[in-house]
Amino acid sequence: MALQSGSATFSRFTVEPPAGDPRKWLSRALARGRFEPLDLQRSEDDRSAGFVEREETDATRFGVGAVALGEWALFAWRIDAVAVRASAVKAELAKWEASFQAKHRRPPARAERATARETIRRELRLRTPVATRTFDVSWNLASNELLAWVASRKVVDEIAAAIELAFGAKLTPGSPAAIASRGGAALEKLGPTPELVGAPRAAEVVR
Repeated sequence: MALQSGSATFSRFTVEPPAGDPRKWLSRALARGRFEPLDLQRSEDDRSAGFVEREETDATRFGVGAVALGEWALFAWRIDAVAVRASAVKAELAKWEASFQAKHRRPPARAERATARETIRRELRLRTPVATRTFDVSWNLASNELLAWVASRKVVDEIAAAIELAFGAKLTPGSPAAIASRGGAALEKLGPTPELVGAPRAAEVVR
């Protein structure tokens, strides 16, 4: 998790939040976008993503005491995914084909091979460990500034969309480059000066 690991790559947004007291809508909104664990036995989904508590990434209770710290709301975005390697499927399929040919004295038909491939993939999927990643989100409820502590633009966009949906809020990219771009500045002219190259310890994703 970025806030605890020392990583400092983030994307900044300004937020138009829901009306009213955050203590009344914060937990309910996070619960609407809560993380749901993958059920590999019952579902064909290979990926699940949603909000979790920052300190307990298996928890989705979102009590005010677990989320709010002073004027900050702190939570995390969790992604679980399972990926079956094509090389593993190919290797198991080769073994199956050899066994099939030895038993039936003929190579498998195309349909038989396709069915075997899908069966092998399903079996490997159930044996493949689920990979879990979590990304911190910090939201200043006083200044309406939100920081998503992740470098991947795809994940940042996913988090932003989930917040807008769950909270009924509007997020506007708030990096200096994004602000300058909305003001009409040319991004290619906004690079760091020679004095700054290599100096910053934090990196903000340009949006």
